[in-house]
Amino acid sequence: MRALLTDAAHTLVPPKDDRHGPLPPLLLALTVVTGLVDAVSYLALGHVFVANMTGNVVFLGFALAGADGLSALASVVSMAAFLAGALGGGRLGTRFAAHRGRLLALTAALQAVLVAAALVAAAVSHGRVTTPVQYTLIVLLGLAMGLQNAVARRLGVPDLTTTVLTLTLTGLAADSAPAGGAAPRPGRRILSVLAIFVGALAGAALLAHDELTLTLGLILAALVVTALTARRVSSPKASWAGPVK
Repeated sequence: MRALLTDAAHTLVPPKDDRHGPLPPLLLALTVVTGLVDAVSYLALGHVFVANMTGNVVFLGFALAGADGLSALASVVSMAAFLAGALGGGRLGTRFAAHRGRLLALTAALQAVLVAAALVAAAVSHGRVTTPVQYTLIVLLGLAMGLQNAVARRLGVPDLTTTVLTLTLTGLAADSAPAGGAAPRPGRRILSVLAIFVGALAGAALLAHDELTLTLGLILAALVVTALTARRVSSPKASWAGPVK
């Protein structure tokens, strides 16, 4: 328990000599964003995911088999947007590989622009999700989450992919002391799971009251704060900011 609390504390407030610096808490913020975004996509955009591509592939199979309430087109559009965003994120990661802090700041800023466009689309329609609004939001949010995934991968902080929790949960159990493992980073793994849970819970609660624009506004605010914070702490000489070794 003491090791878990210590690891969680170091994730939220990393020591000065930590090789990832402030990246873990900033990536936790993006993990909360993932929960909020998938709440919007699944609950408001027709049972589709824009961050969880495993779920989308499964939904596509269900839809092609004739399952009710699912759209094969929505799943395909979401995956295409996600891949396009991931491609852009990969190019950014290559160009700004020398400074991880600036890479994260730029990524969060670009995500904020995409979410702002989604917010405008939702506001213009007064929160009504017509078919054009549905696909506009799927594309914009899919681009944002593909970008986030690619850059989180390039940042290389263990157990903080910001979206994929299957391996995180597997590691939490398989590497635990009862399984005979060394139980590395249990606090970080638990915080990652809690972050996406809190985001999903908050998003679902807001959408239950038809607050689509408010939910998108909350996502936008989280991204802006993350971008500004990453920019502020990204000293050119910061030891943690260099490429992962």
